[in-house]
Amino acid sequence: MCNNSSITEFLLLAFTDTRELQLLHFGLFLGIYLAALLGNGFILTAIACDHRLHTPMYFFLLNLALNDLGCISTTLPIAMTNLLWDTKAIPYSGCVAQLFLIIFLNLAELSLLTVMAYDRYIAICKPLHYGSLLDSRACAQMAAAAWGSGFLQAVLHIANIFSLPLCCGNSLNQFFCEIPQILKLSCSDSYIREVQLSTVTAFLFGGCFVFIVLSYVQIFRAVLRMPSEQGRHKAFSTCLPHLAVVSLFLSTVIFAHLKPPSISSLSLDVVLAFLYLVVPPVVNPFIYSMRNKEIKVAMWKVMTGCFS
Repeated sequence: MCNNSSITEFLLLAFTDTRELQLLHFGLFLGIYLAALLGNGFILTAIACDHRLHTPMYFFLLNLALNDLGCISTTLPIAMTNLLWDTKAIPYSGCVAQLFLIIFLNLAELSLLTVMAYDRYIAICKPLHYGSLLDSRACAQMAAAAWGSGFLQAVLHIANIFSLPLCCGNSLNQFFCEIPQILKLSCSDSYIREVQLSTVTAFLFGGCFVFIVLSYVQIFRAVLRMPSEQGRHKAFSTCLPHLAVVSLFLSTVIFAHLKPPSISSLSLDVVLAFLYLVVPPVVNPFIYSMRNKEIKVAMWKVMTGCFS
């Protein structure tokens, strides 16, 4: 039996052993990463520079764009480095840091999506109370709570996982450091502590999911009662992008962690992880800018440098 101090690095899963395919994957990942940086960068700049977007909805969208930049920067650069230099190693400390950031950013994203659902609920179902319920102080407190809850959960998970004695093996069957893969290296039955903590996290995840669903049930009921077709169109144009982002994130995360063992496979696990870690940060800016006229105008001003 080996303890944690004897492990200096972990070996991540290689996408391919063929050098030509490694370089092809590197080019593909580089393009994806640059698209995420560009899209989220435009969102951040547009919201920060256009005073007309200084509203609660766009404040939370700014936080989501920051989260997406952090999320994709936690996984893809390391994968690209390993592909470029034909290695699989990640230092022990690097694995700890990566896992911490993945847990922190993913749970913070779930919290931010929940807060954004609440924002849309108040805006559409209780418009007269929007200014009082979502003033600048309340928005800052909710954003801080979203980031803080993710940070606290990440600290607890990391403290639990890396206090476990690990066996001599250091190979992880994933292209990033993942909780289930590290728990497979444990030589102790104390992994039950992590199972208990994961159960608590799952309940929090489920609570957020239920809150989002109930919020949108109320939102759609209110929208369908609107007498004006223009009002319904405007309400849907602000809700549908958020609903699409929520659906993409939650569906992939839920399926990745709750899929039946009978269909589980190494390739499927990698694809699902790629879908919920890499794809959302890339497509979220396009989803929000596709149906949102204010974002499109502000982003055009960013590109042309015509802020008034």
